Amino acid sequence: MIQELSLPLLLGLFALAGALVVAASIRATALADVIADRTRLGEALAGGVLLGGATSLSGVVVSVTGAAGGDASFAVSNAVGGIAAQTLFLAIADLLHRNANLEHAAAEPANLFQAVMLLILLSLPVAAMAGPDIAFAGVHPVSIVMFLAYLSGVKLSAEVGKRPMWRPVETRDTRHDEPEADNAPGAPVLRPALIFAALVALMGLAGWVISQIGSTFITRFGLTSSLVGALITAVITSLPELVTTMVAVRRGALQLAVGGIIGGNTFDTLFLVFSDIAYRDGSIFQAVGMTDLYWLATGMLMTAILLGGLILRQRRGPARIGIESVLMMAVYGCAVAVELFAG
Repeated sequence: MIQELSLPLLLGLFALAGALVVAASIRATALADVIADRTRLGEALAGGVLLGGATSLSGVVVSVTGAAGGDASFAVSNAVGGIAAQTLFLAIADLLHRNANLEHAAAEPANLFQAVMLLILLSLPVAAMAGPDIAFAGVHPVSIVMFLAYLSGVKLSAEVGKRPMWRPVETRDTRHDEPEADNAPGAPVLRPALIFAALVALMGLAGWVISQIGSTFITRFGLTSSLVGALITAVITSLPELVTTMVAVRRGALQLAVGGIIGGNTFDTLFLVFSDIAYRDGSIFQAVGMTDLYWLATGMLMTAILLGGLILRQRRGPARIGIESVLMMAVYGCAVAVELFAG
């Protein structure tokens, strides 16, 4: 039915679904902070697992729906394009945090470890794409490895957050989240958790609508799957990460902001796992093109630059932001130019 709508109605529904995702994510951000405080989960872990997974749900639906429909490039480019876009959002947030470089102020060992895990998880699809075309029941063995690696990474991230073997140097610009009085550990968590779950379901429904409209753009207007996936649906479904990052920075929850992006990107690698399962024409890794691989490399490069910035902890850089933010903007800009003019 969605495929039969006129262009104005398609665009209107697309905007409505995107706005719904954004509105739900704003409320989800505040609830994630409350849940983190009341359960002693910690901001970095809450941002990486709880908030990152929730705001990524609409993107999961888009990729899985595309893969089930047989469009491997759309599914993969939506996943890896979203990772690149969300990493860019940290650079944008750095512009808003005027006191010091965001990566300096949000020093947190768990975020460093999650960035390393993200690089590991992004390297596995590259190996699958470059390796032999093998699949069992249509699923590549790398998908299983990625899923198990993600679960192990979450467990190890929790351990790093609770019992870090080293701590960053404290400076006057370092910021730590302090629980509000009504969010003290031990306070009731059931009600905010239920509201959070309802918002997650709402974002998943909006993701399905976005996936249907994205597929319509590809078939009706002859757009490439990688362009629609990486620059349209990926950006729209990534808007929650932009909003939650900005809201978290304004609230002073800097570890939550950085952890939400890195952890969300880590969760987004599972898009490829779920898409591989949904894609029934063999391994999805062997069905994608070089443009999709380029976006995957872009995500890896931007993550490596971010990790370097978190370690360097530069207080001031060009235009009062960290040098890593400048580089991430440049890398993403080049990737967009390649997609538009050379793809």
